[in-house]
Amino acid sequence: MDRDALRAALTEAFAAEPAERDAVVRAAGDLDDAGRLSADLGAEVTATDVVEHLRDAPGGGLADRWNWWMGSLDVAFGGYREFEVRAWGP
Repeated sequence: MDRDALRAALTEAFAAEPAERDAVVRAAGDLDDAGRLSADLGAEVTATDVVEHLRDAPGGGLADRWNWWMGSLDVAFGGYREFEVRAWGP
């Protein structure tokens, strides 16, 4: 996953502070590096895919949306809680 493309897509799609957005990009990059999501979904995940999944979340901030998606993946496949965003800051 192209982290710069993800950062740009998240900036365009969601209002979020840069630190929160960077924390989500970092978590997404870690998830991509682990290879779990692509293996579980059977395809490479793009920045567009991430934005679509986060738009499906019931609301809240960007990190809340990310964590909702990780929770959904955890229920479906297990082992995704480690990729949740727990804190961000300057």
